[in-house]
Formats: sequence, structure tokens, C-alpha cells
Amino acid sequence: MGNTFKVINLRNLLRLGILILIPLGVGFFAGFLTQNSREFYAALQKPFLAPPGFLFPIIWTVLYILIGIASYLVYKQGIGKDYVRDALKYYAVSLLLSFIWPITFFRFNLLFGSFWVLLLLWLFTGIAATKFYRINHTAGLLLLPYWLWITFAGYLNLATWLLNR
Repeated sequence: MGNTFKVINLRNLLRLGILILIPLGVGFFAGFLTQNSREFYAALQKPFLAPPGFLFPIIWTVLYILIGIASYLVYKQGIGKDYVRDALKYYAVSLLLSFIWPITFFRFNLLFGSFWVLLLLWLFTGIAATKFYRINHTAGLLLLPYWLWITFAGYLNLATWLLNR
């Protein structure tokens, strides 16, 4: 029976928790830095299909949990392997860009500039998802909703800029 089932040890559970908390922390910190932006966002003309503002934190929380799990699945393949480190570097850049985007959009009100940040985020996330998929199919698939949301966010960002310039 011991050979049939893998035992989840405390160390792996701790790593999983940390790798989920990292993107959640990125999102929380960006949210903290942009918390006074509700009036700015409420005053903007929004495009067709723009979800209500209260949905964004919920969606981002779910996405950050999924990508944290994905990063764990890649990490556990062996951080000493070059291709694992390479995939995680693209993931880290995507997290950094995910942190920068709301600050450029909400804090500095740079609607068009934030669109370019979002394009870079879309590119790096797509590359990370591809690299993750090659390492662990589930990990790559877990990044897919994040990449699709960024694609939708690109539409929202560009359309918002066009409506409010």
C-alpha cells in the first residue's frame, strides 16, 4: 500500500503553500497600492462586456491560486534542472508584470501605457504556460485561464483607453 500511494509530506505541503502565497501576495500588495482607485475606475467609460468591479478581486484570487499550484508542479520537477529554472523565470517575470499593470493603470492612470505592460504580461505568460506544459501538462493547463483572462483584460484595457482619451 505504501508504494501505491504517494505520501504528501510536510515539506511538500509547505512548498505548495508558499508557492500559492507568492502570487496571492503579489496581488494583495498591488491591490493595497491601488486601493484608492475606486473613484477613478468608477468615473471611466467602460467597454461592452466590462464586468462589475467587485468581480476583479475574486477572479484574480482564483487565478493566483491556480498559477501558484502550477508553479509548484513545475518546481517539484527539480529546481536544479535548467529547463525548470528557465520556465520559472518566465513565470516570475509574468508575476512582476502582473504587479506593475494595476499600478500603471489605477495608481498612475496611464491607460495606454498599462496596455503595453499588459501586452508584455500576455507574452511572458504565454511563454511560461508553454514551458510549463512541456514540463508538466497540468501545470501548463493551470496557466491557461490566467492567460485567457489577460487576453480579455487586454480588450478591456485598450477599449477603456479608446473610450476615455
